[in-house]
Amino acid sequence: MKQRKFGNQNVGALGLGCMSFGGMFGPAQDEDSFACLDAALAAGITHWDTANIYGMGKSEEVLGAYLAQTGARPHIATKVGIRRDGDYATRFDNSRDYVRAELEGSLDRLRLDRVDLYYFHRRDPTMQTEDAVEVMAELIEEGLIGGYGLSEVAPSTIRRAHAVHPVTAVQNEYSLWSRQPELGVIQACAELGITFVPFSPLARGFLTDHSVGMPELTADPGPFRRDMPRFQEPNLGYNAATRDAFADWCRGKGHSVAAVTLAWVLEQNPGCVPIPATRTAGHLAEWLDAPEITFSDADRADIARLLPPGWAHGDRYSDTHAATVERYC
Repeated sequence: MKQRKFGNQNVGALGLGCMSFGGMFGPAQDEDSFACLDAALAAGITHWDTANIYGMGKSEEVLGAYLAQTGARPHIATKVGIRRDGDYATRFDNSRDYVRAELEGSLDRLRLDRVDLYYFHRRDPTMQTEDAVEVMAELIEEGLIGGYGLSEVAPSTIRRAHAVHPVTAVQNEYSLWSRQPELGVIQACAELGITFVPFSPLARGFLTDHSVGMPELTADPGPFRRDMPRFQEPNLGYNAATRDAFADWCRGKGHSVAAVTLAWVLEQNPGCVPIPATRTAGHLAEWLDAPEITFSDADRADIARLLPPGWAHGDRYSDTHAATVERYC
């Protein structure tokens, strides 16, 4: 696979989001997760992204068991900062004691003595950004993390954090149906030499050949996607009609929907490393050729016509989840 710069390292142009290994979007069997990781490594996907709250540690445990069994050592990122009180209520904590304690737990589950990248999963609004970054700088100095990142933040927060200690990566949702980072985040990352990491680049499974519909939403063990207005009727039906026309175009070009969707993301920003998520080797195989796809001017015009900016019906988050991200425009 083609390589891209990630901090001071090179990784595969596509990364792997590991949220699904924690059972967040349906039951996940460890043997299937291992097969997916085998396929990722074989394809040159060497940046893997997880978090302490994915399956309440389960995703990290799966990765740790795999790394211990195989001896593989990809570029690993995990996250901290979201505290769950009960099943779904959340609050945010970027405090020194909490961050250190959670890193210790993550390292234990991952069976590592160091992670390459440690994100603030969300910014704690009760703390000054500068004070929170000092904690990350200490961990870097101690050799416990290789660098730190920010997630779902505004350009202003990126610049404040970077002034204290250089930010390695910024992770915000970005895809053909979620383009807000184009209004400042992508530009700030490029200006400061920060790797931009689009998460949910396949629109949470909506822009794939196994698209999310009501049967999949009903089968989800939790309400995460069901609570999102884009996945609720009548929005879901409107969005599906638009997606189906795009899917026909992709098939006419001889590519999967997922591969074209990822190729579009890769083309928008040569410095980005998107992290599509899956828990099966079969689904992963459907988008592996994305870095090899090139678009003509006519292709770009067709995609812009089929999926123009703002085409999606409904917000990307429920009101509850929207409160967890920084809004800046």
